[in-house]
Amino acid sequence: MELRELRYFVAVADERHMGRAARKLFISQPSLSHTVRRLEHELGVELFTRHPQGMEPTAAGLALLEHARRVLRAAEVFGEVARAYATGDAGRLRLGFEASGAGILGPRIRARFAALRPGADLELKRYNWGGEVPALRAGEVDVAYVWLPADLTGLARLRLAEEGRVIALPAGHPLAGQAALTLAEIRDVPLAWTRAAPRNWVRWWAVDPRPDGSTVRWGAENRNAEEMLENVAAGQGASIAPASMAAFYARPDIVWVPLTDTEPLRIELAWDPSTAGPLVTAFVGAARDVLGRPN
Repeated sequence: MELRELRYFVAVADERHMGRAARKLFISQPSLSHTVRRLEHELGVELFTRHPQGMEPTAAGLALLEHARRVLRAAEVFGEVARAYATGDAGRLRLGFEASGAGILGPRIRARFAALRPGADLELKRYNWGGEVPALRAGEVDVAYVWLPADLTGLARLRLAEEGRVIALPAGHPLAGQAALTLAEIRDVPLAWTRAAPRNWVRWWAVDPRPDGSTVRWGAENRNAEEMLENVAAGQGASIAPASMAAFYARPDIVWVPLTDTEPLRIELAWDPSTAGPLVTAFVGAARDVLGRPN
């Protein structure tokens, strides 16, 4: 049995006339009649009662008609899904990020991507400090929001945003009530740190050494954002972070105070051009749309 035979059977059942069905299918009437007869022989039942005015489905024909429609619809869906994957309209895209990712741009880019590729699945994969670039190089993710400094050699990149930096302090800290702070004013504040990220990355975030040549006082060690926040709340080490973390990680026991004299965080969208498929191209296009930049 072929899909073509089922399609012919449904057309004759809908038209109740061999000639009209043949014209609808753009084939000759003898060819259509032969195909229907062959299908009946294959199934072992008559599908139609023939009379001078046309064709009427038999009881068997009516019972099989709905099944034939479902089979044809399933075949259409099969083809639609295959075409969606072939053109990049479906599939899975893995996005790597750390902490607050691309900040306020993140939800907007995801929404734009969903509008461009409604059949695609976006899988979000969070990494700890600086881990998104190794994950991208290892093929664990397809695209990543990257916090600089980071080695992006060989990767394609798109600048997304710059964010000022803030310092997270326990709510009861003497400096927590300030509207803004400078590096000189936090000279004696111990900072949380991590060995999970490259040393130069840790030192960039802590601004070590300071512009006046002084070195940073180090507080408690952490392995991820959640441990860092617990250390801050417990008074075991403040933390310098991007401004978006103040919104994404708001807590009643932590105060985020802007720093006025630190280099801003630069956020890049990065991907491997040698393995980029249609969904990566679509996601980069979504980011460009949100940024108002032409492709």
